[in-house]
Amino acid sequence: MSYVVKWGRERLHFPLPPPDTKLSAIRHQLAEYTQLPAQSFKLIHAGAVMKDDNAPLSAYGLKPNSTIALVGGGESPPSSTKRSRKHAEKSTSAERTEASTVAQIQGELDAVRNNLLPDVDEFLTALEPGAISTSTAPAPAPAQTTGLRQNQLGGRQQDLALEHVRLGELLLQALLRLDAITTEGEWEDARRERKGAVKEVQALLDRLDGGWRTRKAQRA
Repeated sequence: MSYVVKWGRERLHFPLPPPDTKLSAIRHQLAEYTQLPAQSFKLIHAGAVMKDDNAPLSAYGLKPNSTIALVGGGESPPSSTKRSRKHAEKSTSAERTEASTVAQIQGELDAVRNNLLPDVDEFLTALEPGAISTSTAPAPAPAQTTGLRQNQLGGRQQDLALEHVRLGELLLQALLRLDAITTEGEWEDARRERKGAVKEVQALLDRLDGGWRTRKAQRA
């Protein structure tokens, strides 16, 4: 998981610390990277200045893929520090870039686990024998909600077909995004992380399609 820092025209990716981490930790990390004095710039998130360096990140609602704007202290590296910054980047850029790439891969996988996996599970549950009505009329509201997506489907075959298409497209998009993440030849951790993520998302897509094929065969 990572967050984005917008600094002038640059967009920098950094691993997201735990929610109880103080803002000062991020400030010092950015000061080290940009070669700017820690108190010479402001950090802005969601339109508000992040003023209290002693406050935890959770107080600012910082989440994976959140964007922080770094303002002040120079919108681009001061000319007097460009050489030293380039020297620092030369020695640490590979490590930093691989770490941010791993964080990006993990962020994509977390999004699938949190947003798509529950819907796929509910979809497959709705495919179980006796769970689907052949009626095209709206199903009566259940007495107790057992799952948002399953309730929305209402047990209707037409709705299930649309849901299968929706979930399949979203999983394919996740696979395409993972495939678009480039890893350098020496980045073994990033390559291994991406391979594992692709394998997990593909397995979920296979579960989805397998369940749907089984259901269609049963109805044939």
